[in-house]
Amino acid sequence: METESEPYVRLATLRQLHQVMADMNTARSLADTLQTVADGVVTGLGYELACVNLVRPDGDLVVAAFAGNPAAEALITGRVGSRESWERRLSMGEQWGDLVFIPHTEGWVLDDDDVPQWYTDGPAPRFDDEWHPSDRLFAPMRTPGVQGGSCGELIGVLSVDRPRNGRLPGAWGREALQMYAFQAAIAISNARLRANMQRALVRLEREQQALRASEESFRQAFEYAPSGMAIAEMGGDQHGRILRTNDALCRLLGRPASAMRRYSFSDLVHPEDIGTLLRTSAEGGRAELRLGRRDGTYVWASLRNSVVADAADGPRFLLTHVEEIEERKRRELQLAHRASHDSLTGLPNSAELRARLSSRLCQRPTHPGALEPVDAAFGHPAFDANGHGFDYRPSGGIEVYDAYDHHVHTTAPEGEQDDGTKGLAVLFCDLDGFKSINDRFGHNAGDAVLIEVARRLSGGVRDGDTVARLGGDEFVVLADGLARADAADLAARLRTEIIQPIRVDGRGMRVGASFGIGWAHCGMTADEVLKSADERMYVEKRSRPKQHRRAG
Repeated sequence: METESEPYVRLATLRQLHQVMADMNTARSLADTLQTVADGVVTGLGYELACVNLVRPDGDLVVAAFAGNPAAEALITGRVGSRESWERRLSMGEQWGDLVFIPHTEGWVLDDDDVPQWYTDGPAPRFDDEWHPSDRLFAPMRTPGVQGGSCGELIGVLSVDRPRNGRLPGAWGREALQMYAFQAAIAISNARLRANMQRALVRLEREQQALRASEESFRQAFEYAPSGMAIAEMGGDQHGRILRTNDALCRLLGRPASAMRRYSFSDLVHPEDIGTLLRTSAEGGRAELRLGRRDGTYVWASLRNSVVADAADGPRFLLTHVEEIEERKRRELQLAHRASHDSLTGLPNSAELRARLSSRLCQRPTHPGALEPVDAAFGHPAFDANGHGFDYRPSGGIEVYDAYDHHVHTTAPEGEQDDGTKGLAVLFCDLDGFKSINDRFGHNAGDAVLIEVARRLSGGVRDGDTVARLGGDEFVVLADGLARADAADLAARLRTEIIQPIRVDGRGMRVGASFGIGWAHCGMTADEVLKSADERMYVEKRSRPKQHRRAG
């Protein structure tokens, strides 16, 4: 080290240090920075050996760079010393400001610890300030503390050895080494930050590449999916508004993508399916409903929703998969129709008639003197809070389900006189003379007669009325909102329609009809209503002369 009496030498040293520090701060990587720090001790501060011990994430220190002796470098580079041993070294010896000097007289206690070190030979010192081969000098490198101090976090330790002038550093040399360690700590911290940023940028670029690849995969899967796909807003005032559709959905509905963005799914579904859509327009919702085409027709489709997020904690959208189910739905409706309709005439069958009739009736009686249905489990009338009866018993602890909260009671005219009361009339029709047609002309002719009678009955009632075939030559008409006189007029008109000649295979045939008029009201079962109308039909049939029962 230069002597205190040679300021021009110190100036040259400062210039060297300036260049070394510039090199430290312009190194391209953390490894280059560490090596520059070690080299700078040798070229700028006048030591023959320098070692950079860097703190690892686990707290121990690793020899990260070495300068001055290739043999020693090969011996200890990459070796690790425990944090405990380093703390012991930095707490003993002489404190020269931020530096730690351990003279050879004390250093022998460190010979067996696990800190990587090298050994140099040389004669014993002849002067008090002469450097001994076993002397140790450490310069801790810490991150800048408050107001530029050096009391921050330890990031490493500089170990230096063998000053070129052979003497212990003086005040100026100590100050220079201390300042150099401080600047080295800044350079290493910056290099680490740059390395972390570079790794983060590389990782971000990879994630962005993966995201772009994922987005491209999603785009292709979305655009070229064989079935319809749509992305819609989720939540808020614009919930359900369509943001994006694929070609398959546009083709299915006959609408261009630009037009689809003006709609929400609630604008496209059949009015009768709005409730179904609202019940299933949430995450994981599924629905089968009708979607409107551009030409005004509707197509049955299955909608399945899932939720996608635009980014982490970003907006959420509904991804809706739309699959056409027109053919399947047509088959299902055909099967349902076959199960509920007569195969010969196409009219509702007996089961469908009873279902429609039962849907209008509850168990609460609406005429005086009728017995109230009793809940045997509880021993009281089986009515709900609104007075509606039920034909099942509630289980313990479970609230009775009020299936008739909005039920309008079905009433019937009282007595045999027409008092103007309107109710649900049940017209039981039995054909007269039909058996003789079957016997004389065969079942094909009989079937043709039944089909024509069904057509005439259907054409003689109002929209909303029900014409059903019970079986054989028995038919039933349900007509709501009729008074007694209205029901009698309807029966007379239908009888007149039925007795008109029916041509089958060029031959004219005629059948008559007997009608019995019953009245449905709450408190009765469907079978009781039909039995009442059937009994009245037989009364009416017996009351007519035999020759008038048959039209011919």
